Amino acid sequence: MEEKRLQAIIEEIWPRLKRKHLYPEIPIPKIGKVHDPLDEGNEKNDGVGLEMKDKQMTINPAFLSTLNGKMAEENLIEALLDHGITHYTFCPWDFQTHLTLYSEAKKVMGDKESAKQAANYFIDVIADTHCVKKRATEIPELHRNLKKGTVEEVIASLYQRIWGIDLGISPSKKGDDEVVRRLARIPYLDRSRWPESIRKFARSLKPLLILEQNEKEARGGKGESNPQGEHDLDHYSYEEIDQGLRDYAQKTMGLSEFKEVVEDFSAELKEMGYGIEGGMGRGRGAPIDADVLFYMKLAENYSIPLRKIPLEEVGTLHPHSHSPWEVGSPFQDIDIWTSFGKIMPGITQIWKKKEGKGRGKIEGAPDCLIIIDSSGSMINPRKNLSYAVLGAACVTNAYLRNDSKVAVYNFSDAPMGGRDVLDYTANREEVYRVLCKYFGGGTALDLEDIMPMIKRKKEMDLFIITDMKITNLETLIGFFGKIQNRITAVHIGENPYAARFEKAVEKRKNINIFTVKKKEDIPHIVLGSIREYFNPIHRGR
Repeated sequence: MEEKRLQAIIEEIWPRLKRKHLYPEIPIPKIGKVHDPLDEGNEKNDGVGLEMKDKQMTINPAFLSTLNGKMAEENLIEALLDHGITHYTFCPWDFQTHLTLYSEAKKVMGDKESAKQAANYFIDVIADTHCVKKRATEIPELHRNLKKGTVEEVIASLYQRIWGIDLGISPSKKGDDEVVRRLARIPYLDRSRWPESIRKFARSLKPLLILEQNEKEARGGKGESNPQGEHDLDHYSYEEIDQGLRDYAQKTMGLSEFKEVVEDFSAELKEMGYGIEGGMGRGRGAPIDADVLFYMKLAENYSIPLRKIPLEEVGTLHPHSHSPWEVGSPFQDIDIWTSFGKIMPGITQIWKKKEGKGRGKIEGAPDCLIIIDSSGSMINPRKNLSYAVLGAACVTNAYLRNDSKVAVYNFSDAPMGGRDVLDYTANREEVYRVLCKYFGGGTALDLEDIMPMIKRKKEMDLFIITDMKITNLETLIGFFGKIQNRITAVHIGENPYAARFEKAVEKRKNINIFTVKKKEDIPHIVLGSIREYFNPIHRGR
């Protein structure tokens, strides 16, 4: 009965709240139990007032009762919802921003838990300040009545100063007052300066956060809950996390930074069932390879064009004549136009199909064999950003998007066993794992590994990416001179070996060569780009 009464209050004020916040795409909030990670054993969990999971906000009735008589229920609910909506509409806005703020806080704090706390306080200060400055809200009244620890007292003093509203905070200790002065100089509402601002914020609060952490440990790990809700991955949908990781990889372009953040949140990601392929791809508890995930998400920001070729399609079936439909006949063969939209014996007709004569040609993408150099002269993709792996990852995406399969030949000193061979597959994760493998030895191919992968495919493309410092380069050149497959050759940087290769194959119409010096060069690669007179389907285009 009590929950129904509180839900009725939400339903009454929700249209006004949506209008106030310019109609955010959020479902109507509900009343119900919330999760308090700091107080698992307490069934009431009255320390947390608001929870947001995948845009769904939940108000905790047990928390509302703790402020009974101090605030009108409607005002209290509105204040909590103002706070929750502003997280969605202004800060952190999206998962990529959340990761950025956490990463910057960790640079100052040094450990995950302290960085998370600093980021949470910073996000709350921005959300509440934005709402107070831009909207009519009961948030100041909420902070006037909330129970406060040491850090919360300093944050409330900060609010009192930057909002110009009396929150009933008495003059604090001299040291804390200095902290408040430093915090008050931060431009919280300037989004472009958030990375710099959170570092200043964390540095100012660090001594207090460390003190709070020590007090928490002294109490056996039990701390104070955030009444306005924790800021964890539950806020975001699988799609938002996937997009956030993609944007974060593109923004940082740093393997180590991306890897550190993903590993910090790996437990939460695994618990949510997030896999390498995103969403529910691999199930709960599946390990996440942060290196592979980095190249996977980064490659999704680049698109490499792929020129299709005419592929033979033998004797496809086509509708030829009608026959009466009988029970048990396949529904997909029904001709709805001659059956008058009815499924009845004697009236319904089905198409009898006949195999076409000869061979028809359609445009399509063949399968692709990727040959990637992982010798000592190449960058280790698990330590630094490798343009070779990024380029090969983009190529993988281009072929898989066209329903083709990809095989990988990763080589260093192949005749001595420094190689890894993956057969043709549509499994993107398997391809990426082999691409990310690093041998770091000499540089030599073994054509006996490659030939079987080419011979058993009537139509296939070959993509090779290397710095061309191959000891048996002449053997490779001779091999390329004997095959007619479309070959896209990419060399990393410029050197005499690359010049020698270009000179040797310059008359080959089926080979196209690109140079990659920086990541911006990768989208300019055109797969299967060959001379028009070599591929008749492209004549006159």
